[in-house]
Amino acid sequence: MKARRPTPLAKIELLVLDVDGVLTDGSLYFGARGEVLKVFHVQDGHGIKLLQASGVAVAVISGRRSPAVTRRMRELGLRHVVQGCADKAAALASIGAKLGVAPTSAACLVDDTPDLPLMASVGFAAAVADAHPIVRAAAHWVAAANGGRGAVRELCDAILRARAGRR
Repeated sequence: MKARRPTPLAKIELLVLDVDGVLTDGSLYFGARGEVLKVFHVQDGHGIKLLQASGVAVAVISGRRSPAVTRRMRELGLRHVVQGCADKAAALASIGAKLGVAPTSAACLVDDTPDLPLMASVGFAAAVADAHPIVRAAAHWVAAANGGRGAVRELCDAILRARAGRR
């Protein structure tokens, strides 16, 4: 990924989140019947709600499919949830077109190398603290918190602070 100047956080209109390793700690728990269990951090959810209330759209794009993700995102009121996605940059373009948001006005928070094309497509690319080293190096910003441990809330708070300072 080429070094480029990030879009200021105050100008972000859409935040795109990965799931495994970002909204969760990346662990996959399999129950006796084969169901996958995921653990979400409640403060991340509150940060998402605060960001939405401020007028910033939030979307989730995941390479995996999970009923747990469907349920949690419904609880958070997210309307833009794409699961089983092989091309996250294309999904971003589709969501952005629906919302009238240019990719340069979008931010993403990710954790692993399959997310590098998405990072290159947004105006502000962020990584969780325990992201792959290549992802951290490509990011404009790296959270102090690990995935599933408050990194989403940290970025939401940073965007909210920037937007408050913009007024």
